[in-house]
Amino acid sequence: MRALDRMLVIAFFRSYAIVFASLIGLYVIIDLFSNLDDFAGRGSFSGMLRHLARYYGPQVVIIFDRLCESIALLAAVFTISWAQRNNEILPQLSAGVSTHRIIRPVLFASLVVLALGPIGQELLIPKLSDELQVPRDDPNQERPIELRGAYDSTGLHIEGISGFRKDLRVRGFFVNFAESSGAAVSDIHAEEAIYLPAADDRPAGWVLFNAKPEAIPEPLPPNLTALGPRRYFLTTREVDFDALTRGSKWYSYASTSKLREILARPDPRRMAPVAVLFHMRHTRPLVGFLMVVIGLSIILRDHNRHVLVSAGMCLVMGALLHAAVYGCKYLGDNDLVSAPFAAWLPAILFGGYALASYDAIQT
Repeated sequence: MRALDRMLVIAFFRSYAIVFASLIGLYVIIDLFSNLDDFAGRGSFSGMLRHLARYYGPQVVIIFDRLCESIALLAAVFTISWAQRNNEILPQLSAGVSTHRIIRPVLFASLVVLALGPIGQELLIPKLSDELQVPRDDPNQERPIELRGAYDSTGLHIEGISGFRKDLRVRGFFVNFAESSGAAVSDIHAEEAIYLPAADDRPAGWVLFNAKPEAIPEPLPPNLTALGPRRYFLTTREVDFDALTRGSKWYSYASTSKLREILARPDPRRMAPVAVLFHMRHTRPLVGFLMVVIGLSIILRDHNRHVLVSAGMCLVMGALLHAAVYGCKYLGDNDLVSAPFAAWLPAILFGGYALASYDAIQT
């Protein structure tokens, strides 16, 4: 790598660090002052600081995931704009070096930082999914959670009135067995149920307390085991506590391999949003790189244009590309277009323009 290439790469990562700290810090400050009441009343000042660290620590990961492409764009634009302002590009052009060759280190550095988004999505966000769903005003997770019904591949449909994440407990537990199970009972209601993860001596499932009917006739459903008077153990494959407490966007915290597994399940619920997100995970790096290429093309197309005007045009372009991505996602989520087409449409729309803009750079 030449000295001038190293200079641009160092300048890019310096700009990236500044933009990252500025945008993340601005988001945290605005969110903190907008919800200050949720953090107050936590005892001492040190207790409030611990609460802030516990909440915003995981949130930084999801904020970066949402802003990854925008941070890369701004860092690339600031790097080239600063080089233009300091007349660092003109001598290289005078020496016969093309503009495409000059910005090549910035493009490679952009690819490196754009890869951080998918890496965080696959490795960090799934591990932090529980922390990311903790409310600001309930750090100890003691308040009841609204539950959703869930289907298990063993033929069960499970519902509940409310849940408590702290001890994986559900109040008002209801399970419906498939008619093909051959059991003498099709529905069981329990006042309370606690989820137990899989262990060496037993599979994963639910311990039911105060079940009704009080005396369940034989034969029992194949995945139900009697433990005592009105106490049973219900074996499940997919329906754990998280499956019942998931919000409407729970799948956004899952890894791509998990999304593929979810799409392969025989779940009767509409899976179009999950399919769209699965395909958009694959097109995300390409769309982000196209955004950087178009942004640099706008900066370098006219050397006489004011830097602030060029930066504003880059922001408008980035907003249009983000709007196209969310618009295509809306179409896919509502089954107006297929999931693969919704994911690839932004790249198709802006790919040709990116190539034409890159070719039109003054050299």
